[in-house]
Amino acid sequence: MTLSLPHHYREILKGLGEDPEREGLLDTPKRAAKAMQYLCHGYEQNLEEIVNGALFASDNDEMVILKDIELYSLCEHHLLPFIGKAHVAYIPTGRVLGLSKLARIVDMFARRLQIQENLTRQIADAIQDVTQASGVAVVIEAKHMCMMMRGVEKQNSTMNTSVMLGAFRESNTTRMEFLQLIGRSK
Repeated sequence: MTLSLPHHYREILKGLGEDPEREGLLDTPKRAAKAMQYLCHGYEQNLEEIVNGALFASDNDEMVILKDIELYSLCEHHLLPFIGKAHVAYIPTGRVLGLSKLARIVDMFARRLQIQENLTRQIADAIQDVTQASGVAVVIEAKHMCMMMRGVEKQNSTMNTSVMLGAFRESNTTRMEFLQLIGRSK
């Protein structure tokens, strides 16, 4: 028999020395379980459903960029949030992806237990798989509560990760254009 997620939160409260029967905590196990399921709903999604056929013929072969995509994820090491933004770009080869799909791809992978390095790679690979672009670039900058609330307690640190595929990896000029357009290059 599998125990329910709320039961496990109840046990965590007990393990912390709390009384799960006190007024303020009576519904906390249910609320916490519901919140965790929402925060991790990316496991219930897949790329095909997210894209939903939103690829459109286009003669454009110039860089497409969507920047400042908010993201919220949970560190797989501590189950604490990391919060930031993603900047994504691709160079189309005959087809463009519906704009909102880029943000949905970011969300699908962010709403799983993650480390930022893997999240960046997963987003880039997914966009490459869907678009067959000649290049894909993803930069993520995020603040990690596991660094801010515990451990070294560094409040102003931001982690930056990037993945460059195809033309963004092969051409310094293309990479620099992307970084300048998202404001990350001097």
